Amino acid sequence: MEPMWLETWTASAKEYRRTIVLAALLTTFTGLALLIDRPKGVALEWLGVPLVAFGGVLLVLIVWPPRRPNLDSSTSVACHLLRRLTWDGRLVPLFPFVGVAIIVADLLYNVTLSRTPALQTEDTIVLLGAFTLLGYKFVPARFARERDFGLLFFLCLNAILVVPLLAARTYFADAEHSVDVYSWVALAPETSAVLSLLGVENSVHAVAGSTAPGLTFTPQQLQVQVTVVITTACSGIYSFGIFAAAFVSFVFTEYERPSKSVWLFLILGMIAAYAANVLRMAVIVLVGYYSASPQTELQDMLLAHSYAGWIIFLGWIGLFWGILFKFLPKGRIIGSPTPVSHRESQCVACTRALSPTIAAVRCSCGAYYHVTCIAKELRCLQCGKAIELGPEKNTVIL
Repeated sequence: MEPMWLETWTASAKEYRRTIVLAALLTTFTGLALLIDRPKGVALEWLGVPLVAFGGVLLVLIVWPPRRPNLDSSTSVACHLLRRLTWDGRLVPLFPFVGVAIIVADLLYNVTLSRTPALQTEDTIVLLGAFTLLGYKFVPARFARERDFGLLFFLCLNAILVVPLLAARTYFADAEHSVDVYSWVALAPETSAVLSLLGVENSVHAVAGSTAPGLTFTPQQLQVQVTVVITTACSGIYSFGIFAAAFVSFVFTEYERPSKSVWLFLILGMIAAYAANVLRMAVIVLVGYYSASPQTELQDMLLAHSYAGWIIFLGWIGLFWGILFKFLPKGRIIGSPTPVSHRESQCVACTRALSPTIAAVRCSCGAYYHVTCIAKELRCLQCGKAIELGPEKNTVIL
């Protein structure tokens, strides 16, 4: 039997599920971003592991199996998508072999084509995806949603960060082509446009000896031009990719049949992650533009780059996603919950036995609830699906 305190905490976590899911997304994937792309020379580098651990605890509180565990969660968009990609599950037994092949291919690429055989950030992303494939079959069915989330997350992360880089290297026939192409296409021009709208004259240009774009401006108190080279380290591409992949995976594993409003929610979430990255870069430059002086030089801008950039990014993402989560349309289950007869069953919410004298309802996942226990949340505590109580919204005939 699980401890009483754990049962109490998990029940409270499920009551405030969306809030805790948002906090878990932000903390877990902030820590993951810090681990994958470590900000050198600042204290933030040491926050990666604690943030991942804290976010992991929040996720455990959400997914911890109740007394009557969910046996299946196979109706989400993610599950349907993975079924199609795996030929209705026929390819799932091959996942371990695919994972091993990806690991071998990545190591061979480093040895034969890369000038730096050491594992880089993209290698870490590829290997994490491969290990997810290796362990996919061994995850219990009651954690199907979490298993699909993990696999879909790493598929999306590789699609955002690795596949475009490989395509660019193939197109330019250069195995060392840098991620800096992202800064040229999707960051430097947009940051320049935002700064111009705010009255800061600037220009984007190539920098000798670097493949990254340079953004040149003249601070108010310094009569000399300053060039900020937007390299991979300060582009924020990895943070954007991690948060975008996490958000897409969450929406796909949360819903069965997304409506137009859900797709709009997904698009707005992606835009928020991208806008946060551009905003972060623009604020860093603005700090240098307004604060740089002969006494301080560019120290404030460097400080903003090290700390304020992350605060701005996470603040904007947290605010925007928090608003979207508040108005997030509730998922719709396939079919309606059917009335239940009196059996030796328990209400998942209050753990009390069902009674013929108390109206009850059953979710499609098999969980039973007293109507009075679920009337406020209207969402299954086991699988997270919305529960519709029928036309009267308050009565189910036994």
